Amino acid sequence: MNTTTDAVTGPPRVWLRLEGLATLVVAIFLFERGGHSWALFALLFLAPDASFGGYLLGPRAGAWIYNAAHSYVGPLVLAVVFVATGRPPVLAIIWAGHIGFDRALGYGLKYPTAFQDTHLGRIGRTREARPAG
Repeated sequence: MNTTTDAVTGPPRVWLRLEGLATLVVAIFLFERGGHSWALFALLFLAPDASFGGYLLGPRAGAWIYNAAHSYVGPLVLAVVFVATGRPPVLAIIWAGHIGFDRALGYGLKYPTAFQDTHLGRIGRTREARPAG
């Protein structure tokens, strides 16, 4: 798999990053409107990044675990459960905001080849060939 060519490029990549930014802005707006504790927001905002630990099991398992924690499916399902049970979807809002933040910065869903290989392109520094000698 050549993840460089499998990544989204051009205007669709820009739209996906703008979509992430919009998600973050809406999450902050909903959180503020709900009158929730900003300390709670700060405490839980980076919680999905605990999924980095999945990479201790290797890149394939790491990508699967990371993607499960960084897909909008999780916070949407959680929001439905919370709303259906009469509770405010605070955790879902924070979780979706985190995903939006990551997408806006260009951190996409991972390919099983390496952490740096994402659907929004390769992240981090590229390795440059060192001159011999």
